[in-house]
Amino acid sequence: MRKHEYKATLVRKGASIGANATIICGNEIGEYAFIGAGAVVTKPVPAYALVVGNPGRQVGWVSEFGHKLEFDLSNKAICLESGDTYLLHNNNIKKTPLKE
Repeated sequence: MRKHEYKATLVRKGASIGANATIICGNEIGEYAFIGAGAVVTKPVPAYALVVGNPGRQVGWVSEFGHKLEFDLSNKAICLESGDTYLLHNNNIKKTPLKE
């Protein structure tokens, strides 16, 4: 047995993993990331990232409600369902909740 070689795989809060997706051990799936069906994830996935294909490639960003985010020139996007604002900076997403 080579159990000492096992690597931990971490799936963060709210992440979605599609049917028949494969996550190579030792990788982290960020909060609210969306892994498409059949994708093969070979490296860590940032929070809110949309990953598809084999090998898995990031093709965009999604909101906590799973809607694809479209960023404007100021790197700001708004979720169509919640109205929350998302800011993209250095390939990281920061969510700003809707103020009521």
